[in-house]
Amino acid sequence: MELVLKRSYFKKGSNGSLFIKGKLLCHCIELPWKNNKRSHSCIPEGKYRLKLRYSPKFKWHFHVLGVPNRSFILFHPANNALRELRGCIAPVKRLSGPGKGLDSRVAFQQLKQQVYPALKRKEPVFLIINS
Repeated sequence: MELVLKRSYFKKGSNGSLFIKGKLLCHCIELPWKNNKRSHSCIPEGKYRLKLRYSPKFKWHFHVLGVPNRSFILFHPANNALRELRGCIAPVKRLSGPGKGLDSRVAFQQLKQQVYPALKRKEPVFLIINS
């Protein structure tokens, strides 16, 4: 399975649209691009593998693997990238400004419904980020 994140860059955050098999699933918010600086930047464009991860804070979520010079980049709910993200990606139902969105928990549930079955069957799931 491949997820494609088409990203737009702004000074106060990055916004994107997430597609599965060419169909829009949701939008995403991230930090602005700041040369891949840990905790201050979105991750570089590229192709990354996703895996399931559990933490007490986020429960079941996705871990983005293979990000250059970064670790623990996750997909998890958030509505304001500058306040709630440290390099991670947050799905949202609607964009409300650069790096801001609405109804992230709803969007994350929809994303999980699409991706969890493939990961549980041990199928490879990739995230492709481009602009």
